Amino acid sequence: MTTHATETDAIRKAVTVPLPVEKAFSLFTSGIDTWWPFESHSIGGDKTESAIFDVDAKRLYERDADGTEHDWADIVAWEPPSRFLLNWRVNPARPGAEVEVRFAAEGDATRVELEHRGWEHCGPEDRANYDSGWDFVLGKLVEAA
Repeated sequence: MTTHATETDAIRKAVTVPLPVEKAFSLFTSGIDTWWPFESHSIGGDKTESAIFDVDAKRLYERDADGTEHDWADIVAWEPPSRFLLNWRVNPARPGAEVEVRFAAEGDATRVELEHRGWEHCGPEDRANYDSGWDFVLGKLVEAA
């Protein structure tokens, strides 16, 4: 039986990277600058220089070359190397979205599972954009690994 996603269903994505769990978690978080496609998936676009998981301040944000910061998310849970949970707030007009990323060993590799939920607060076009966007972003993670 085939089921179709509704506009409020969570987006679920999974990729496998050829790294142990600790290194996969580190690449995704502290190494985000080496693989995240800022030119197409950031607030500042070509001006974006880096993204920072600031665990002490419980925030994820991007920084432009001129030092301007743009918030992406609040860090709700930080459990290295197995998972993190974000209150995703790139667009304040879309409240309630959460992004959870889990890391699990698969032999010598790691399965990275992403779930983006909270779509009942958004329009269907937002969900569709993120659904394809996460495929692209996670593809960049796999390439970097």
